[in-house]
Amino acid sequence: MHRIANYCGLISLAYLLSACVPAHHNKASAPLVGTSWELMSIQSMDDATGTTHISEPAYYVLTFGRDGRASFRLNCNRATGDWSAQPGRGDSGQLAFGPLAATKALCLPPSEDERVARDMAYVRSYLLREGQLHMSLYADGGIYTWRRSGR
Repeated sequence: MHRIANYCGLISLAYLLSACVPAHHNKASAPLVGTSWELMSIQSMDDATGTTHISEPAYYVLTFGRDGRASFRLNCNRATGDWSAQPGRGDSGQLAFGPLAATKALCLPPSEDERVARDMAYVRSYLLREGQLHMSLYADGGIYTWRRSGR
């Protein structure tokens, strides 16, 4: 009886550990794996804020690593953190970033480095359309629009 309890415990542990495998290993995230993107605009759902157009998109680059890590160039700063994606319909799905570790240099204005680093915690979904990546924030907080990077 003791062996059966140990066996059941091991099966339960294996099941729980398999549930912890990050979603970036799913085939659904394949359109994002290994790709790099340059930030084009940040659209706020607040009419008073409107849309921020990025004058130097190459200063804001997001790369989805094959290892489940995302790396960011944020103007004069760098950041990295985990990412995961879940399948959706067509070229869309859920997207999430873990906490980002970022450098804190003071970039020359105008700079959106702190805003981008902060907002990545609120990304909830993505849509790939016409060569662009649109990332939606939680509770209609905004939409980040990226174009493919030549990197």
